[in-house]
Amino acid sequence: MRDLPPEPPAQESGAEAATPPAIWTGRATNRVQWLLAAGGAACIALGIELAVDSTWTSGIAPLLMSVIGCVAAGLLVIYGTLAFVHVAVKVDDDSLEVRCGHIGLPRRRIPLGDVVGADFAPRVTPRQWGGWGYRWRPEKGTAVVVRRGEGVVLRLGDGRVFTVTVDDAEAAVRVIRARLRLLSTSKPAEA
Repeated sequence: MRDLPPEPPAQESGAEAATPPAIWTGRATNRVQWLLAAGGAACIALGIELAVDSTWTSGIAPLLMSVIGCVAAGLLVIYGTLAFVHVAVKVDDDSLEVRCGHIGLPRRRIPLGDVVGADFAPRVTPRQWGGWGYRWRPEKGTAVVVRRGEGVVLRLGDGRVFTVTVDDAEAAVRVIRARLRLLSTSKPAEA
């Protein structure tokens, strides 16, 4: 992981540079996953083909198991791939939210009050995490990896780490750090 250089104080850079945007959004996409989804559709088609055109000579139980197996495998592959074709990341005043796929599931919302640091990772690969998707590795933490490339690494107050691949991750880290500075300066005022 590479740390971004420290930002100058707000007085030196102006009020506009110190104020992060109201909402930062970013995405990452992996079009290769569509090929895997096509494989899942082929499994479903095979299950339907077996159900419709089978001669039923081997008995109903083996045929039923084959049909159900093909359709179930196809549905799992389609959901597993389409859920991670892209990821959308949103940073607002109080949280970072990650939504996967076209329906936004799985979803993860991390309150910025739980974040102690944010780092830029110039190269996150599926190989590091054991594949694409929502991943957990005991020694590394949790990650949402939809493609190889840059990512954001959040260090949480409870010692856990969360990584997400997203385009323009450096900008996301700058926004998160600015929000964390704003949160840290507002806490003493509230006490």
